[in-house]
Amino acid sequence: MMNEEIARIFNEISEYLEMQGVAFKPQAYSRAASVIDSLEEDISSIYKKGGTKALEDIPGVGASMAEKMEEYLKTGKIKYYESLKKKTPVDLSGLSQIEGLGPQKIKVLYKKLGIQNVDDLEKAAETGKISKLAGFGKKSEENILKGIVFTKKFRGRYILGNELQWIESVAADLKRLKEVKRLDVAGSTRRRKETIGDLDILAISSNPKPVMDYFVSRPWVIRVYGKGEGKSSIKAENGMDMDLRVLPEKSYGAGLLYFTGSKEHNIRLRELAIKKGLKLNEYGLFRGSKMIAGKTEEEIYGALGLEYVPPEMREDTGELAAAINHRVPKLIDYGSVRGDLQIQTDWSDGENSIEEYVEAARKSGLKYIAVTDHTKSLKIANGLDEKRLVKQMASIDRLNDELKKKKIDFRILKGAEVDILKDGSLDLPDKMLAKLDIVGIAIHSFFSLSEKEQTKRLIRAMENKYSDIVFHPTGRVIGHREPLHLDMAAVIKAAKATGTVLEIDSYPNRLDLKDEYVKQAVAAGVKLSVDSDSHSVSHLRYLDLGVAQARRGWTKKSDVVNAWPLEKALGFLKK
Repeated sequence: MMNEEIARIFNEISEYLEMQGVAFKPQAYSRAASVIDSLEEDISSIYKKGGTKALEDIPGVGASMAEKMEEYLKTGKIKYYESLKKKTPVDLSGLSQIEGLGPQKIKVLYKKLGIQNVDDLEKAAETGKISKLAGFGKKSEENILKGIVFTKKFRGRYILGNELQWIESVAADLKRLKEVKRLDVAGSTRRRKETIGDLDILAISSNPKPVMDYFVSRPWVIRVYGKGEGKSSIKAENGMDMDLRVLPEKSYGAGLLYFTGSKEHNIRLRELAIKKGLKLNEYGLFRGSKMIAGKTEEEIYGALGLEYVPPEMREDTGELAAAINHRVPKLIDYGSVRGDLQIQTDWSDGENSIEEYVEAARKSGLKYIAVTDHTKSLKIANGLDEKRLVKQMASIDRLNDELKKKKIDFRILKGAEVDILKDGSLDLPDKMLAKLDIVGIAIHSFFSLSEKEQTKRLIRAMENKYSDIVFHPTGRVIGHREPLHLDMAAVIKAAKATGTVLEIDSYPNRLDLKDEYVKQAVAAGVKLSVDSDSHSVSHLRYLDLGVAQARRGWTKKSDVVNAWPLEKALGFLKK
């Protein structure tokens, strides 16, 4: 929680400084925020071990930033940040969620119209005031209103990948109690939905009182709604409401099934039970007053004549028909990815060197990575032109030679995230693409093209004989940017026809492809890759978020090319 808060503050400092036209500092604070947010160790723990010197050792954090972090740890405030807020008192986090609103535009809206928050923005847009400002216009005003409607859909929701580490630490903390025999996080978290709301935690304990006492007294609890031996409810400091329920062991499976959901899946199960003359609820599966199953989920599915359905599939999208016919697919397991095929290094907009990625990837059990820095059209990301790409390729060859000499079983692939231009052509020539091991293609501009134009654009890029993988195919950013207008049926058909792989981007606010498109791609025989889209070595841990998305789309290991050995994966790609 501390890491997340300091990262948020540093990001806002970056945006305030950008508003003021300060050079270099905004990027420095933004980079530091990214590193801090992805640290696995808590900032307060790092500080306790080594003071400000230990904080300075964090990549991208200098002496001045370390002092500000120390100030926050000691006082809960950063005076420098507070002074910046006073100069431009706006809700940066809220306003910057609206697509197209960067620091400079937020500054203009504040100076010209006194807009401080999203409510002010909405009123100004609805009354036509924004369209009269220089640099905005009617179209900008319409897009702002659309953006507000879009972001409102996500109020009260949390991006799974941003919260999962904290949720798992909460669960681990409670599991350590000697009174806890078993504990699970249920709900949409267990189903690995892209966004989650409230948190449901279930436990088995023969002595629940000390468990509840401990739960409601944790330092991250800011409000206790209610406390009892069977259930306690609190609000955490990140705003999330949480319930902890202690269930009897004989009913635990029924309770876990019920509180995992989805609601629609549970309704179908209850209907199936009724047809068999049974009754299913959170306490068990009953024939009359006699419980016939309830201790485990597997026991309940079995008693209903069903194959077990993994939590990620429980969305009422045909999984019960598959379970009745014993055709539930053997889903790809967590930890199955052997290589990461989308990684940005410090050659473009990443935080770490190729060498650092190799070390981190090996530690995480990977056997290969593809270095896929941005290409020249994406100037904002320091994209590589042909000259720099050739230098990088030579560097990768040298590193691979070193690994081979040391008899280390690891390979670095030469790749690029090649920009798709407006007409569907790529921003590198074919003779350059032919030299790469992996060509990832991606759309980073002209998001508002019509469905027909955007689909034609993407398919033309896929038809290039060197295009191997479409990175983050629909371009969505959860809670911030809507997906591209694409005919996904046509895109999937083209992927099959051209042998192009579609990516599941594991980055928390992308998780692109969406599960329904993953399922359609698998059904069509299109191969997928699960990549981290890393911009820091700490982002490699996101790979299992992508695996979760793959599982939600009924994906098997055989469907995911980078779950295969390297030579098999390379053999499948177009080159």
